[in-house]
Amino acid sequence: MAVSSLLDKVLSLQDKFQSLQDQLSSPEVMSDMKRYVQLNKDYKQLEPIIKAGLEYKKVMDNIASAKDILINEKDEDLREMAREEISSLEPRVPQMEQEIKLLLIPADPDDSKNAMVEIRGGTGGDEAAIFAGDLFRMYQHFAESKGWKLEVTDQTPGTSGGFKQIVFKLSSSNDGVYGVMKYESGVHRVQRVPQTETQGRIQTSAASVAVFPEAGEFDVDLKWDDIRLDLFCSSGPGGQGVNTTYSAVRLTHIPTGLVVQCQEERSQLKNKDRAFEELRTRLYNLEHQKYLDEISAKRKTMVSTGDRSAKIRTYNYPQGRVTDHRINWSMYNLPVFMDGDISECIDQLQIAENAERLKEAGD
Repeated sequence: MAVSSLLDKVLSLQDKFQSLQDQLSSPEVMSDMKRYVQLNKDYKQLEPIIKAGLEYKKVMDNIASAKDILINEKDEDLREMAREEISSLEPRVPQMEQEIKLLLIPADPDDSKNAMVEIRGGTGGDEAAIFAGDLFRMYQHFAESKGWKLEVTDQTPGTSGGFKQIVFKLSSSNDGVYGVMKYESGVHRVQRVPQTETQGRIQTSAASVAVFPEAGEFDVDLKWDDIRLDLFCSSGPGGQGVNTTYSAVRLTHIPTGLVVQCQEERSQLKNKDRAFEELRTRLYNLEHQKYLDEISAKRKTMVSTGDRSAKIRTYNYPQGRVTDHRINWSMYNLPVFMDGDISECIDQLQIAENAERLKEAGD
């Protein structure tokens, strides 16, 4: 993309950016919360583009001024200063252009949202449930390292440890959690000697991970008239209140048949609020999956979307190796990876996806 074309694209957005800024400060918009939330979202998406574009324009203008001095100025000191400025600024240009090109490509509109994560033990019986527990602890440690908040919504323990299923929410006031965690959706496969194996044989088990963008209050028009509420006794940890008070909540969305439940809190009201949030998110995800399918149909190797039944990663304990099959990336320090140090893998997945997005934009 030519320099003038790149600048034209960025600067053409300035009027829209200024209009959004003006609207956000108007009393009329501030009194309409739904409209304010959408405008604020649009503003935040444009802000980094405008900032990067203005910085790029400044650098290009300074380079042009320095070159003009080399052509027209006879003072050798000024000419030397101009050469130094050119040599310091020109190496920055390709990287700045790459960043702007990426910013100009529409991102997943849900990248900035919090995330709901569901882990289910798959093939492998008790060992699959144990592995699901290992994955949960991995994400728990990763969330701690990022400063994210983790809240468990529902869990079904495995008979020999781990979880048959566990659902939890990851949230942050600063980071786009879904934009990071979306790469974890898919089937995770483990190869190791199970705790339940007496002959020392290596077996393969699996657990599925599903990551959803959390739906905001205005993303889904969810009415209580469309929901059936069932109350039951909690079966998990919780002290004397367990099995004696009807604090656990199950919500069924009648039009779609979607069912969610929450029993992690002692308070019925808190469980009801959490279950409502999860139901809203799962309804939103039905539409979001159509968006993901549309994108994956365009990109042959889209790493963050597509079939959630696809095997994305193998954890090989005898070799101490973890391999992500989408990008043929391996790390030979499995204990560290399982302790939550998964950033390098996610960074490589993001790089691969960005390369696909740039190629798509070029086509």
